Amino acid sequence: MAPTALKGKRSSSGSPKPKVILFDIGGVCVISPFQSILNYELRHSIPPGWINHSISRSAPAGFWHRLETGSIPMDAAFFAGFNRDLHNQSLWESFYRQQAKKHHHHPSSSSSSSSSSSSSSGGSDEILPIPPIPQIDGEWLFHDMMEHARFPDPWMLPALQKLKEDGRFVVAALSNTVIWPEGHKWAEKGDFFSDPLRQLFDVFISSAHVGLRKPDPRIYQLALEKVDEFARANANSERGKGGGWGEGVRPEDVVFLDDIGENLKAARKAGFRTIKVGLGKAFEAVDELENVTGLKLAGDHPRIAVKPDFSAAKEVKAKL
Repeated sequence: MAPTALKGKRSSSGSPKPKVILFDIGGVCVISPFQSILNYELRHSIPPGWINHSISRSAPAGFWHRLETGSIPMDAAFFAGFNRDLHNQSLWESFYRQQAKKHHHHPSSSSSSSSSSSSSSGGSDEILPIPPIPQIDGEWLFHDMMEHARFPDPWMLPALQKLKEDGRFVVAALSNTVIWPEGHKWAEKGDFFSDPLRQLFDVFISSAHVGLRKPDPRIYQLALEKVDEFARANANSERGKGGGWGEGVRPEDVVFLDDIGENLKAARKAGFRTIKVGLGKAFEAVDELENVTGLKLAGDHPRIAVKPDFSAAKEVKAKL
């Protein structure tokens, strides 16, 4: 049965209907690898956010980022380098100080104490004792993250299928990806679009294949060029006529879904409309997608947010 459609050229939010729905993959169309990271942190009493901080702050020369642009192969040297990035002492010290200020700073109880505090605050960061940097098995974590990301998101998959069935929207992907080495169980076999999930997309921009990764502005421009090219090439098809593809695709015709704030910020700078996908709560993003497309896209999966996995945790709560 085709998805139920609401009539009209404008979405229920009042904005013109988009021509392109552009999806991130990890954390949007498949289970988020960040869920694996959070679980790992909680199990090992690592301050939540440290692993993401160490990965993101190692850009652009970090091993993770170089792997996602296809600049280096996934081999022993990558895992050794990734492990070093996760144990950067200066990043750990800056992260710990930031978190300590956020969670343990209290207002002074009097003006005199405030004065005393301010006079000595200049050296407070320097005397804050920094605990040893958390020990992380980078190779194990990497594979656990990728294992999590093998499974379709139960809320987003029905939405993808219904968008594809409706046909009026260009369904595209813009994802930071990796290339598995030949012979690996997850290595590409045959046609790139032979994967069942990839078959749902008209256009797929893979960072490791194009040498660019989000949030580089150039990859958003490349995505726009590719979806515009597809729309114009198929403008006279039944889909193209129904979706108004004849005039091509402008930035404002694109709605982009991602789970990372800096990627969404870069997309907005490129002129795209955006939807944030919350960790373990993709059903909320599906609600927004229904508003902008005018389609009923939700499946039957219960609207219950995924909770962190505390199993085997040393403590119930990771502490600074």
